[in-house]
Amino acid sequence: MKYNEISHFSHPQHTLTFDYTETPFKCDGCKEVGIGSHYRCSFCDFDLHTHCAIPSLSIHHPFYPKCSFQFFSRPPGDTPRYCNACEKDITGFVYHCKSCGFDLHPCCAKLPMVLDDGETNLYLYRKVRAPCHKCGRKGRSWSYRSSCKKYNLHVACVREMLVENWHELYFGYGKGIKKLENRIPSLKNTLQTPHKRRKGKVKKCCEMAGLALQFVISAVLGDPTSLIAGVIGTLMS
Repeated sequence: MKYNEISHFSHPQHTLTFDYTETPFKCDGCKEVGIGSHYRCSFCDFDLHTHCAIPSLSIHHPFYPKCSFQFFSRPPGDTPRYCNACEKDITGFVYHCKSCGFDLHPCCAKLPMVLDDGETNLYLYRKVRAPCHKCGRKGRSWSYRSSCKKYNLHVACVREMLVENWHELYFGYGKGIKKLENRIPSLKNTLQTPHKRRKGKVKKCCEMAGLALQFVISAVLGDPTSLIAGVIGTLMS
């Protein structure tokens, strides 16, 4: 549900207004990178993912049918915690299951089970035996896999592309988009072609994999409803 203006416990000084940006921002709730739709206080340069701005008090996830995840404004306990979806540290807002100890970033908890990239559907899996197109490894974190089973991307790998050298991304607002382009590698150089193919087929394969990457990045960044064409679309050009 979208509201044009909301009040939020994490920023009681001012109301937050619904906004959209193609420049990366740091969410002041979960402390992760974001882009696209979000809530913002322009007076204080305060931003929240939509999932962080309007969280559910508790959620259930199909990957953990026996778990009940409760929303926390900070990681519970004194030990470091990591997200079971993307394997990254949790330093802010989190969904935590007290009975099993599992944790999920708000955006990871709300990742769509299916993404439609216009060519083929991408399905979210807890584990995939096929190698990831980015790291070449199997297993690891949650993954998006195409219905044709040709494309597979770890959520962790997509997250790593975004948080790697985050200081440059976040504080280089003047060159923010360009730096983001430089830090998210194209899948063109990572696709494996075990069989000899005509150049046209290889090009088409790369284009489809690039489109798949765009949709997964949009989802991981907290805005699965729209493709961030201005920033991500140029990565595959």
